[in-house]
Parts: sequence; C-alpha cells; structure tokens
Amino acid sequence: MGTGKSTIGKVLAELTGLEFVDSDTEIEVRTGADIAWVFDVEGEDGFRQREEVVIDDLTKKNGIILATGGGVVKNKNNRLHLSARGTVVYLETTPEKQYERIGNDKRRPLLNNSNPLQILKDLTAQRDPLYREIADIIVKTDEMTTSQISHEILSKMKDMGINYDEE
Repeated sequence: MGTGKSTIGKVLAELTGLEFVDSDTEIEVRTGADIAWVFDVEGEDGFRQREEVVIDDLTKKNGIILATGGGVVKNKNNRLHLSARGTVVYLETTPEKQYERIGNDKRRPLLNNSNPLQILKDLTAQRDPLYREIADIIVKTDEMTTSQISHEILSKMKDMGINYDEE
C-alpha cells in the first residue's frame, strides 16, 4: 500500500509498450463494486478469495505489467503464480513513507482505524518476508522519483536478460 505499484506500473507500461493491468481494478470490474465495498460486505477473506481467482487469471496473460494489491502475497497460491509466471518487482518502502503517501486515504479499508501508521508497520512486518521470498527485483523507493524507480527496474531487468526498447 502506498509504495507506488500502480504509478510505477503505468510508467513501465508506457516505457515498454506493454499493457498495464491493476488486479484491484479487475476485481472492481468483475464485482461491479469498489474494493472498500467488497471488504465491507465480504470481509478480507472474501476479498482475498476474489483476488486469488483474479491473480490466477491475470498471471496467465503474456505481455502485461501487473500491479497487485499490497496483501496479494499473503496467499501462497498467489505467490506461486506470480513467481512462476512473471518477473516480480518488490517496491520496498518504509511504513513512515507509506503513511506520508496514503495515511489519511479513507478508501483503504485496512487503514480505517485510530492508528494507521501502526497498521502499516504491522503489515510491513508480515508481508516483507513474503515479498522477499518471491521478488526477482527489489527497489528501495523512499528517496527516488517515479522516473528513477522505473529506469532502475528496467536496468535490472536488462541485467537479467529481459529487455524492452524504451520509447
């Protein structure tokens, strides 16, 4: 949450000419409702079940840049699909920087409580090892611009033998 997945994904799609897809947007399209509503009605478990189906479907596609929701790594099947079917980029940031970016965003169901910074710290502690488990590329984003992050990702991909002509 708040690491820049959607923003960076869109920039990478522009630079590579690939299609950008956001798994949360796909869930909203399929349900006809926003993520907050799905959380309200079905709870996090219901949302995660929907997310698993969407991740399975989307990771079967070729030639896309996929941005996922932050909690996608909680599900083992999601981790398996992401790591087996694509190049996984972990945009690493501190909870403090996340809070600076999105701490007061009421559209984020997991942050709707009295101490969103502590929630972000707890989520980072839970999720960081899972991201590291599947990440092919890790980029620390706190002090970088969107352009710097995007070009670092493309450079690391090139080092891995994955190359896209930049426009």
